[in-house]
Amino acid sequence: MQHTMTCLWMDHWIEEAVNFYVSLFPNSRIVDVSHYPDSMGDMAGKVLVMNFELDGTRYMAINGGPEFKYTEALSIFVNCADQAEVDRLWEALTVNGGSEGPCGWCKDRYGLSWQIAPVEFSNYITGPDKAGAERAMAAMMKMKKLDLAALRQAYEG
Repeated sequence: MQHTMTCLWMDHWIEEAVNFYVSLFPNSRIVDVSHYPDSMGDMAGKVLVMNFELDGTRYMAINGGPEFKYTEALSIFVNCADQAEVDRLWEALTVNGGSEGPCGWCKDRYGLSWQIAPVEFSNYITGPDKAGAERAMAAMMKMKKLDLAALRQAYEG
């Protein structure tokens, strides 16, 4: 069992959100679900906690109600194998109420922030060619969804 995990505070849409997240990544599943006890009035029988895995990494979601909202201070970073994976995840996360942000950040329809980046991304913004890294960083700052070919081109000059 994973020693630490991220717990996501969710509202009434917990089951919908967790099922959506699990559908996005291979090697993902719902591990277990617990429900509020009968003594909890209006919440009795509703989902309380869902433990789930996204590509093998464990998360917990709690149906805590509308009290707390997500901010960009928390995001899930996804190392994408290639541009096709970036495109697929970006589209899935930003439709139906999601939104695009700058530099590879987006929010899904539930308000959770994601960073969607190709694995090669860090090679271009931290590469050994300082001038190339500066050009790649400048190019990235103008992007919403990251474009690997454009980052590579900027890095190479």
